[in-house]
Amino acid sequence: MKNCTLCYIENENQEYLMLHRVKKLHDVNQDKWIGVGGKFERDESPDECLLREVWEETGLTLTSYRFRGVVTFVASGWETEYMYLYTADRYIGTLKDCDEGNLEWVPKEKVFDLPIWEGDKFFFRLLEEDQPFFSLKLVYENDRLTGAALNGETIDL
Repeated sequence: MKNCTLCYIENENQEYLMLHRVKKLHDVNQDKWIGVGGKFERDESPDECLLREVWEETGLTLTSYRFRGVVTFVASGWETEYMYLYTADRYIGTLKDCDEGNLEWVPKEKVFDLPIWEGDKFFFRLLEEDQPFFSLKLVYENDRLTGAALNGETIDL
C-alpha cells in the first residue's frame, strides 16, 4: 500500500493553489487539476511528507496547516493508496515553477469546472462544509468512480 499527502493551499480563503498535471510522462493524473503533495519517503510522518512535498513542488513553506482526513483510493490495476489530505492557510516564500505541471491560483467556486477526478468532488464538498476529520474511500474502475464510502457508510453516486 502506498502512502502520500495532498494539500490544498488557500489564498485569503478565496482560492486554492492547484497543480495542472501536464509535465510528467506516464502520469496517472495527466491533464487533471489536483493539489500539491506526493509519496512518503522512508521514516517520514504525514506532516513531514506534507512540508517537504509542498516546498519541493511550490517553493512555499507552510506556517499554518490542518490535517483534514484520510482518503483511501482503490483502483483496478493499481496498488491501494492512502492519501493524507490537508489544507493550509498561511505560508512564506515565493511560488516557483513545478516540474510536474503548472501551478495556478483558482477561485474555489471554479474548481468543479476543471478536469478533476470525480471522487475529488466529494472531499472538496467536505472541505467547504468544514467537516471534522473524515475517512473517505473512493473506488475506481479505470478512470470511472464506481464506489464511495464516508466514515464507513456507503455514499450514493
